[in-house]
Amino acid sequence: MARYTRFIALGDSFTEGMQDELINGQYRGWADRVAQGLATQTPGFKYLNLAVRGKLVGQVIEDQVPVALQWIEGRQTLVSFHAGANDLLRPSYEPSAALPQYQAAVRQLSATGCQLMLFTAVERVAKSGKMQDLWHQRFSAFNKVVRDMGAEVGAIVLEATADPEIGSRRFLDKDRLHLNPAGHHRVAQGVLQSIGGPFDPNWRSDLPPLPHRSLLAKINDDLRWFITFLIPWMSRRLRGVSSGDGRSPKHSAPVQMS
Repeated sequence: MARYTRFIALGDSFTEGMQDELINGQYRGWADRVAQGLATQTPGFKYLNLAVRGKLVGQVIEDQVPVALQWIEGRQTLVSFHAGANDLLRPSYEPSAALPQYQAAVRQLSATGCQLMLFTAVERVAKSGKMQDLWHQRFSAFNKVVRDMGAEVGAIVLEATADPEIGSRRFLDKDRLHLNPAGHHRVAQGVLQSIGGPFDPNWRSDLPPLPHRSLLAKINDDLRWFITFLIPWMSRRLRGVSSGDGRSPKHSAPVQMS
């Protein structure tokens, strides 16, 4: 049985819950689902979600970590920290800057005595190609740091590489970057199982084959993705703006869930 009385979630769009179902104008996300599950076990359970889409690791550390530190109450507080993916996606990515920042934040959070939870990232999104090679090089190096830090501080490490399906179109939104509602549900079930919360024992059951897509359908999907998602993303990079600019976290103070 999970023993946590509160859950604090830090990070970017993954933890904010982007592309999950909307509830009262906000994405639900895997973290909300985990909090709702844990709340069924603990009266008075509280939840903070400080994550904001588009944030780099340095921004998560500057904006979110100080807030989290105010609300951690030792081992009964579960803290999830997933930051750095947006750094890795930038053409200007500097591992010598981003990775030490990540390590320092993990050590700072762990020093509070909380139960820390970290995530590795999907390392392969395509079978081959120069972009896939670059993605794999960056994310595999990042994942090694996550695993090493998890071992150092005794964190729970959720392995994306242990669930190859999570990077498939079955669980990804049309933007090919964020999880869809089924993906958020799947991550939540994996988290709940890992921390001793209530979970669906069938969440890893065999999945049916994906529907066949014709070549024309694939071309149309690629074109729509290029126009709808890739061009706006490139435009933001060129203009030096982020999808998270001016946005506030969903729950910057504890919300009672039960």
